[in-house]
Amino acid sequence: MSPAFDPKKDLVELKGKVIIVTGANRQSGLGYSTVKHLVREGAKVYIAARNEQQSLESIEKLKEDLRLGQDGPGSDGQVHFLKLDLGDPRNVKKVAEDFMAKESRLDVLVNNAAMVMAPFEKTSDGSISKVVVTNLISPFVFTQTLLPLLTKTAQEEDSDVRIINISSITHYIVPSIKKLETVEDLNQEFHGRPVAKFFRYAHTKLLIIIWARALHKHLNSLSSITPGASRIIVMSLNPGNVDTFSNRWPLPWLWRPLVRMLMTAPNVDIGVYPMVFAAAGKTVREDREKYTGAYMSEKRDVVDPSNNARSDKLAEELWTLLQKIMKDMAL
Repeated sequence: MSPAFDPKKDLVELKGKVIIVTGANRQSGLGYSTVKHLVREGAKVYIAARNEQQSLESIEKLKEDLRLGQDGPGSDGQVHFLKLDLGDPRNVKKVAEDFMAKESRLDVLVNNAAMVMAPFEKTSDGSISKVVVTNLISPFVFTQTLLPLLTKTAQEEDSDVRIINISSITHYIVPSIKKLETVEDLNQEFHGRPVAKFFRYAHTKLLIIIWARALHKHLNSLSSITPGASRIIVMSLNPGNVDTFSNRWPLPWLWRPLVRMLMTAPNVDIGVYPMVFAAAGKTVREDREKYTGAYMSEKRDVVDPSNNARSDKLAEELWTLLQKIMKDMAL
C-alpha cells in the first residue's frame, strides 16, 4: 500500500491552476468532496454538471464552508458552475468550446460523472445506449475537444497536466470482450443476467479504462508534432467503496452504520483521497512514468486492471470506433 496521504500536505501547488470535475453537484458525492479538497488548496475548479440548481447550492455550501473570498487559509480558491449534459454529445462539444474561449489554461480534467443503475435505453436516433453515451461517448467528446487547451497548458515550463478517468472495481466482473469495432459492441444489454443494470454499468467502467489506455498511447504518438502532448498524465482509477447513498434511503440513521461496515473509507471526504491524489498528488508528479497510462486502486497503488482493460488490441479498436462515432455525429 502507498504511504499515508494527507491532502493538506501532499498536493502540488494549486494556486493559479484550473480544474474541471464532472458530476460534482451532489453534496454527498465523490465529485463534490474532490472539489472541496482542490479548492481548499487554492485551485479554480469548475463543477461541470447538468443540474444547475443543485450545483449552485453546492457551490454556495463550498463558499460558506471554505470561507472563499474571505481572509484565511484556503480563501484563494474559486469554484464555478459549468452546465454540462453528458446525455447530449453535441451539447458537450459546445460547452467545451465555450470553455476554451473564456479560459486560457486547463491543468486537470476529472471525468467523474456517470449513470449508474439505468435501464437499457437507446438515444433518440436509436443507435447507442444512453448509459454508453453518458459514461463513455460524451466524456470522450469532452476530453477530445479540450485537448488543445490541455496540450497548450502542458507546453508551459514546469507544467503538470492530468486527465483522470474514474472507473470502478466492478470492471473486473465483465466477461471477456472479443472486439470493439462497432456500436453494437458497445451496446451490451446483458439480457438474461441477474442485475443486468449493474453489468451494463460495469461494462462502461471497463470501457473508460480501455479508453484511458488508448488516449495515453495517442498522446505519446503526438510527441514529435504536438509539443506537450506526451507530458499529459492520463490515469484511470477505482475510488473504492464509499457511502454516498445511504443518506437517500428511508431511515438512513438505521442503515448508515451497517453500510459503512462494508466501505473502504469512514466518510466521503476521506473516501475521495484516491481521486484527489490522482488529480493533484505530489507523488504522481514526481514519478509520472509510473502513473501515466496506469490504473490505480483505492489504496493508491498502481495495479493491473482486468485482461480486457490491458488489451492493446481493444484499445486500438475502441479509439478508432470513438473517432468514427464523433465523425458520424459531425462533431
